[in-house]
Amino acid sequence: MAKPLSPLRRDLDFFPSPDRSRPGLVIQDRNRFSDHQLVIPPLLVQVLDMFDGQNTAVDLRLALTRLTGELDTQEVAGHLEDALSQAGFLEDDNFAALRDERLRDWRAAAVVPHAHSGPLNYPDDAAALTAQFDSWFNAVPAPQASKTIAIASPHASPGAAKRSYSNAYKALGQSLSRQQVAEKTFVILGTSHYGEMDRLGATRKDFDTPVGRAAVNQSLLQELTREGGPGILEEDYFFSLEHSVEFQVVFLQYLYGPNIRILPLLCGSYARSIYRGGVPESNDDVRRYLEALRSLDSRHGDSLVWILGVDMAHMGKRYDDANPVTAHTGEMLDVERKDRRRIESLNAGATEEFWAQVQENQDPLKWCGSAPFYTFLRAVPRARGELLDYEHWQIDGQSVVTLGAIGFH
Repeated sequence: MAKPLSPLRRDLDFFPSPDRSRPGLVIQDRNRFSDHQLVIPPLLVQVLDMFDGQNTAVDLRLALTRLTGELDTQEVAGHLEDALSQAGFLEDDNFAALRDERLRDWRAAAVVPHAHSGPLNYPDDAAALTAQFDSWFNAVPAPQASKTIAIASPHASPGAAKRSYSNAYKALGQSLSRQQVAEKTFVILGTSHYGEMDRLGATRKDFDTPVGRAAVNQSLLQELTREGGPGILEEDYFFSLEHSVEFQVVFLQYLYGPNIRILPLLCGSYARSIYRGGVPESNDDVRRYLEALRSLDSRHGDSLVWILGVDMAHMGKRYDDANPVTAHTGEMLDVERKDRRRIESLNAGATEEFWAQVQENQDPLKWCGSAPFYTFLRAVPRARGELLDYEHWQIDGQSVVTLGAIGFH
């Protein structure tokens, strides 16, 4: 019996080719094990579903024959299979070797290096970074002083979301002085764009940025992993790709200097709960690590400050919606109304109410920050929030991301 074709990996990104001279479907690796990018011609896009681990090379050639009317399709079929394999896009030995090499290099690294400095994010120089952030902070008014135990900040590009970042971190700076930081650990709950669903990603590696090195609180991490069970995974590699935590570390170091202590965590999507119903902790692994986080807050609450790296709605053609959208007009007015309803539930500590809104119609707003928000509400049920800022980012001509700043007391 013929051996099945290796299946196409499930963690790939697909989008239409922007190059009119090369129409088709672009494939690239979301997790960056591979640096390749392939443009699959429209005809061959129709046979990509043959790479499912069940069909054989003969089945692929027959499918191509039906599409083209050509009897000899062996060369085309072989070229497609080879291109996908060499790019690292199939679940085969080539991808396994590529993945293992990347993971081996990452494990050997001493720190999490910053990977997202740049013109739209932040300067790769401490003095320039300070000057840039100073200008952003000076452009927003000082908030009223309050005892802030947590903030929700964007994880969008800082240059695009500077107003919300500044409002969130200025509120934190008003509440917590540099002198007090020595006794604090910042628990950073970042949106996980790469890690597994229903999992909490952790790393023991310190974070290196243009400001300096932020140290992971190893004793707190040990407590959490001991109590949190198998739902807490070492996701070192994904921290090397992820911006939702890195941006928060940089802003914290801007406020308090390089020598902060952090507990960086990546909150995997609760998509099963959104699409199948039930609360996220219906999954025993999720329940156990949510209880461990709540226990951590019960024991160390006075020394913990919670930082959420979250964006809100993702609307428009870029995010697979049928129609383009424009900030603050048309459909986005209804999106804002629904966003603010969710924010009101968050701020009231109404966890079940918030999650019911996310689950309604399987979250057409596509809030990528819903998992960190839910995780925080379960871990710190005493928290009550105040909306400090809300804005729309026109990320391209057809799409909008909503984001904001919340201070929790």
